[in-house]
Amino acid sequence: MSAKLKPISGLTRRLIQDGFIELEDAEKYSVEASKDRLPLVAYLVKENIISADAIAAAAASEFGTAIIDLDALDPSMVPEGLVSEKLIRDHHAFPLFQRGKRLFVAVSDPTNRAALTDIQFQTGITTEEVLVREDQLTAYIDHHLGEPEEEGLTDFGDDVDLDLETIDPDQEEEDTSTPTDDTPVVRFINQMLLNAIRLGSSDLHFEPFEKSYKVRFRTDGILHEVATPPVTLSPRIAARLKVMSQMDISERRVPQDGRIKLKVSKTKSIDFRVNTLPVLFGEKIVLRILDASAAQMGIDALGYDDDQKALYLEALHKPQGMFLVTGPTGSGKTVSLYTGLNILNTPELNISTAEDPVEINLEGINQCPVNAKVGLDFSSALRSFLRQDPDIVMVGEIRDIETAEIAIKAAQTGHMVLSTLHTNSAPETITRLRNMGVPAFNLATSINLIVAQRLARRLCSCKEKIEVPETALLEKGFTQADLDAGLEIYGPKGCDKCNGGYKGRVGVYEVVKITPEIAKVIMEDGNSLEISRICQEQGFRNIYQSALLKVKQGLTSLNEVDRVTSGH
Repeated sequence: MSAKLKPISGLTRRLIQDGFIELEDAEKYSVEASKDRLPLVAYLVKENIISADAIAAAAASEFGTAIIDLDALDPSMVPEGLVSEKLIRDHHAFPLFQRGKRLFVAVSDPTNRAALTDIQFQTGITTEEVLVREDQLTAYIDHHLGEPEEEGLTDFGDDVDLDLETIDPDQEEEDTSTPTDDTPVVRFINQMLLNAIRLGSSDLHFEPFEKSYKVRFRTDGILHEVATPPVTLSPRIAARLKVMSQMDISERRVPQDGRIKLKVSKTKSIDFRVNTLPVLFGEKIVLRILDASAAQMGIDALGYDDDQKALYLEALHKPQGMFLVTGPTGSGKTVSLYTGLNILNTPELNISTAEDPVEINLEGINQCPVNAKVGLDFSSALRSFLRQDPDIVMVGEIRDIETAEIAIKAAQTGHMVLSTLHTNSAPETITRLRNMGVPAFNLATSINLIVAQRLARRLCSCKEKIEVPETALLEKGFTQADLDAGLEIYGPKGCDKCNGGYKGRVGVYEVVKITPEIAKVIMEDGNSLEISRICQEQGFRNIYQSALLKVKQGLTSLNEVDRVTSGH
C-alpha cells in the first residue's frame, strides 16, 4: 500500500476506528469519490456503504458538536443568493442562516474547512459550521437549488470568466486587438474546455474541413463529436487557442507545440498540452488534458490484480535494474510510471526524469524536458543524470540504441531505471530491444520487470447480465471450471450517469518478471514466441488473459476486451 495516498482525515479515521470501514477500503472509496466528484461522506451515503445517521453520530462524537435537524429549521431564514450555486455544489455545503456578523453553514463533514474558507471569502462574513446528516443536506441543496444539471454541453452564458495562465510567464502578452478578442469564440472555447474537464475527457480535437468544423472529445478512450461550430469561425478558433498556448499566431505552415494552464478555482488548475497541425482546410488543434491527480491515485486505483501488484512493488523497490512499461499511445504508460515515481519519491532518494514533454509536475523530482532543437535528447539528458549522483532515473521513452545502451549501463551500475517503449506485449519488448542492437546478455541481466498494458472502459453500475453460449465462452478462453463456478458475463446498459453503459477506465496488464528461466531464453536469443511460451509456463498472464479476468470480475465487457486486445 502506498504511503503517498492522501492522509486520512479525522472523520474518516473515526469511521475506521469504529469499524464501519477498513483502511484499505477508505482509500479505495476516496479514489472512487474523487472520480465521481463527490466528497467522501456524500459518496459513502450515496452508495449505501454507511448510513447517514451513523456518519453524523461519529462526527458529533469525534468533534464534540450537536447534530442539527434541517427539517426543523425555518426555510425562510435561508439567505437567498448570498452564496453562488457553484460554490454550494462544489463544496457540498449550504448557508442556513445569518446571525449578526456570522453565517452558519451546514456541512456533513466537519473537516470540510475549505467550504467555510471559500464561502467566507466570497461573502466577507465570518462562517461557522453546523453539523447535519448527509442525506438531509443533499435533499436541502436540491430543494433550494433544484436538481443539478447534467454535466453536458450547457451554455455557460456571458458570465464565463476563466483565469487563464500560460506556462511561460516571461513571454509578452499578445496584442488584445487580434481577431481572438471575439466574445463568441472566447465563450465557445471556454465552454469546450470546461465540458471536457467535467466529462473526464483525455483529449479535445478541433478539426476544420471544407464545409464543416468539428469538435470531438476522447472520453474513456472513445472519440465523440460534441460540437459543430460554423466553418467560418475556423481561423478565429485556431487563433484564440494559439494565443492561449503562447504560440505564433502568424505561423500557419508548420506544426507548433504549446501549453495552457487553466485556473478553474483559487486552489485548482488544469494543464493542457496543445499541438497544431496544418491540414488541407486550416489547422487541426489537439489539446491533451494533463491530469496531475492521476499520479496521486496510488497503485490500488490502477487495476492491477494482487499478484501483479506484488510484482510491481517488488521490482520498484529493488536497488538497481530496469523497469519497463510498454503499450500503444494512450494506454496509460505515463500514469503507471508516475505512480511508481510517486511511491519512490522520498527525501532520501535523488530522482531525475527526462521527458518529452513533462506532462505532470511532481514536487521533489528533478524533471528535465527534452528539447531536440538545442540537442538535448534522451541520451544526452541521461548522460548528465549519471553525473549528478542519481538513485532513480526515468527516461520518457527508449527510442534508439544510444538511449538504450546508456539506460542499461545505468541499470547495471547501481541505478534504478524506469522507461517506456511502444510495443504490444512484454515478450515483444525484448525482441524490439534486440532489433535495436542491444546484446542479449545485457537485457537478461539488467531488466527486472516488463509491464505491458491497455485501458479498457469500465462498466457503469447500471450494467446488466447477458447470456452467452457456453461454447462461445470456451472459445473466448474461459475454462470449464469457470463455467462450473457460475461465471456471469455483464454488458453495458446505459443510464444518465454514464457514456453508453461505460464510466471510466480500468487498466489491463501483462506483468512479467525476468526469472532465470526467461533470462536463459533471452541469452539464447529466443524470439518473442519462445519468450511468450516460457512466460505462460512461469504463470504470467498475457494481456488477453488479464482482460478475461476483468470480465469475470464484472469490470468490463467481452466487446471491450476484443476492442483493446484485438482478441490476442
